[in-house]
Amino acid sequence: MMPSLVLLVDDEDELRRSTGQALDLEGLKVEECASAEEALELVTPGFNGVVISDIRMPSMDGMTLMERIREIDPDIPVILVTGHGDVQLAVRAMREGAYDFIEKPFNTRHLAEMSARAMDRRQLVLENRALRAAAGQRDDLETRLPGRTQAMIDLRYLIRAAAGTDADMLIVGDTGVGKEVVARAVHDLSARASRPFVAINCAALPVDLIESELFGHEAGAFPGALRPRYGKFEHARGGTILLDEIGSMPLNLQAKLLRVIQERVITRLGSNEPIPLDARFVALSKVDLEKEVEAGRFRADLLYRLNVITLKVPSLAARREDIPLLFLQLLREAAGRYRRDEPTLQHALLASLARREWPGNVRELRNAADRHLLGLDHMESETQASESASSGKLADRVAAFERHIIAQELARNSGKLKSVYEALGISRKTLYDKMVKYELDAHDGDGGGSNG
Repeated sequence: MMPSLVLLVDDEDELRRSTGQALDLEGLKVEECASAEEALELVTPGFNGVVISDIRMPSMDGMTLMERIREIDPDIPVILVTGHGDVQLAVRAMREGAYDFIEKPFNTRHLAEMSARAMDRRQLVLENRALRAAAGQRDDLETRLPGRTQAMIDLRYLIRAAAGTDADMLIVGDTGVGKEVVARAVHDLSARASRPFVAINCAALPVDLIESELFGHEAGAFPGALRPRYGKFEHARGGTILLDEIGSMPLNLQAKLLRVIQERVITRLGSNEPIPLDARFVALSKVDLEKEVEAGRFRADLLYRLNVITLKVPSLAARREDIPLLFLQLLREAAGRYRRDEPTLQHALLASLARREWPGNVRELRNAADRHLLGLDHMESETQASESASSGKLADRVAAFERHIIAQELARNSGKLKSVYEALGISRKTLYDKMVKYELDAHDGDGGGSNG
């Protein structure tokens, strides 16, 4: 197991540096982060350490950071640093899962002792997980990627096998199937688990700043570059670099990426000094990169470098039997996030979920679970309508189906009747007559609204 790490998060540079030095003198390994967002790049379910964060920070505060960390792994200890008058907030944080809090000004030796106790607890958690996995019990990977179909059993087997190597990897699959979840699992099961996991969305990089974002720059490299800056590649040293939507990367940058992967060195803008890069590359793609190569939009040599190992993540359509199990887990997770009781589901509802099309895959299913928990969907009524429409006389089936369609449109258009009858291609009077017949009104949508 890698040595324990203190992740120190504070936007005040001077205080962060002085605290980091003091903890280092107490014998603790410290990684400093100037923002919560920077810290989240280092936190994974396999993180071996403790997070110490100031509560009051711009952009994302310490409370929100703690909530995000608990979503990743609720057993990661978080110690919050509070200012004068924040004690009530800290007490609330303790109720919501913080390991402890310390008030400014604090004694660094006391903070070091608190951190050491938290690290001992974290190591115990990780050791117990490893023992459970060794004993053949349901491990963390099955929790992250649940499923009893052969496609998921095979995927988990390949992840475990691939994680033990240091080979670069390509993960392919439709939108929303969980490609990044697979990538994080590979990182967490590898020897790089305690080092950074840096995700880069190739489709979202600003065109004029791509090279600076990835490679970093020296002071004066271009107008506005007032001080040296690490790029994302350099920040990931020792860890894993995730290249999301790799097919969207411009061709000129693909050539530079190829050189980095081949030589494992980077050069900051404005510098001629090569910097060694020890990192594993994991690329994600929802498009067929071989077809992109044929179309001249992707370099064949880069594809061959990335697909040393290729993992294919199945769509929900390819593993329908897993949908009820997956929905129950997503519902359980949503109940934890929103602090609500988990509802009991009827078998008919779960069976209907497996029959549906889910073009957005797990992402769409997760949204459906959230809406169901919050009472913002109509899945039970849709299931009843489906059951009614599949039994009885033809006229009754047609009527049940027609009522279901009208109720759906009312919900979709928030009770705005003009939008409903235009969407259905019927007259206003026909819609009124059918609403009377089926005992529907505008409030059978997601709320009232103008009758248009």
